[in-house]
Amino acid sequence: MPREISDSVVVITGASSGIGRMAARAFAERGASVALAARSEQSLLEVAEECEAAGGRALVVPTDVTDEEAVQELARRTAESFGRIDTWVNNAGVMVYGYLEEVPSEVYRQVIETNLFGQIHGARAVLPYFKEQGSGVLINMCSMWAKIGSPYVSSYVTSKFGILGFSECLRQALHAQKDIHVATILPVSVDTPIFRHAGNYTDHGAKPISPVLDPDRVVRQILRNAERPRSETTVGPTGYLLRWAHAATPGLYDFLVPYVFQWGAFRSESSERGPGNVFEPMPEWNRSTGGWRDGGKAFVRQTSLAGGAALASALAYWAVRRRTRNGP
Repeated sequence: MPREISDSVVVITGASSGIGRMAARAFAERGASVALAARSEQSLLEVAEECEAAGGRALVVPTDVTDEEAVQELARRTAESFGRIDTWVNNAGVMVYGYLEEVPSEVYRQVIETNLFGQIHGARAVLPYFKEQGSGVLINMCSMWAKIGSPYVSSYVTSKFGILGFSECLRQALHAQKDIHVATILPVSVDTPIFRHAGNYTDHGAKPISPVLDPDRVVRQILRNAERPRSETTVGPTGYLLRWAHAATPGLYDFLVPYVFQWGAFRSESSERGPGNVFEPMPEWNRSTGGWRDGGKAFVRQTSLAGGAALASALAYWAVRRRTRNGP
């Protein structure tokens, strides 16, 4: 039977911007009470106003998910304020661009601490409440980078691979708890501010690889999983294509990815090097979308053509290299 979102209690980490902000508003519109967690209190207060205007109740709990005690306090305050916790959305995340040796060790580590350990802390905080109630849904926001790799965001990829494995382990451990569920959602590129927040140790500004999803598509899947939990949900048809390509031709995929990523994930203008919001929030970009779809079809067409040109060039080079290696 589907779970009722109306009158449920939902905790969302990373609620100050992007998918988390839109999800908070969507739950509130359906009548849920939402506990909002992120590092920027001012941004959370703005989201709380949006949620209350939409008809829900909102609790603001500034939280750094790398601090396990703070996450435990988030769970305690939510249960104390609303009486229970029905759904917990592990959504907080950060990203940094750059080759392994270019990204400072402390930045690389913080990405994994935030993305992976932030979700571990969330699970450890909420599971006692779920077990006491005998029910609950834990939604772990993941990414298609949990299935495939990229040399420019290896800390992010590593954290997402970890989330996928962690979620599977949790489901196995909870097999006897029939009404406690762990759902993992894997979107492809989404129009959120994470690419503007991201740390960068390359020579060019970052952007999402086309085609870029409307975050509302991801939010709809979050709500569906809150009602009818699924072990794993891929959002966006490109995700299925990439998974197939990686599984069917792993050698070719590994060869092509650096070329496609160079064309599709970087802007022509240069970018200042630094950690972005990895250590400190950037409230000026805390909004629902990143503005990547504002150019509409022209933007999608331009980036798709660039990616297609890169793919064709790489395929031609691959063919020539194989021919040279194997002889006429």
